[in-house]
Amino acid sequence: MTDAHDTDLKKELAATLHARRDLGPEYESELADSFLEKIDQRIDGAVERRLRRTLAEQQMQQARGSRGAKGSDSWGERFGFGIVSLVLAIPLSAIGGGIAHLPGLVAAWVGIVGINVAQAVRLNPGMFGRGGRDGM
Repeated sequence: MTDAHDTDLKKELAATLHARRDLGPEYESELADSFLEKIDQRIDGAVERRLRRTLAEQQMQQARGSRGAKGSDSWGERFGFGIVSLVLAIPLSAIGGGIAHLPGLVAAWVGIVGINVAQAVRLNPGMFGRGGRDGM
């Protein structure tokens, strides 16, 4: 399934580059935005599928009555998430900075930090005061 998605993405990139050659540099920004939107949609779909799968696994664990340690809160998953974030930060920073300069770079890093904060909150629900210190 991943190979099919990679092939589709390669075809989209080739079409975008071909259109850029045909249309010229004045359409470069629009073509890049369109391609990035397709990548963004693909990432959103993958994240949504993973969240649904994780939610279904949690519901299955609750239905079975297992109250043991979370299987999804492993060191390997946290480490892998951190590595993936850093690896994706490089091209996202280059694309954002190259297309929109400083605002694009800031937008890319706001997204990266936001995803990592969301992951941290998912793993530590009381992180920002909910269920935190008593009496304050």
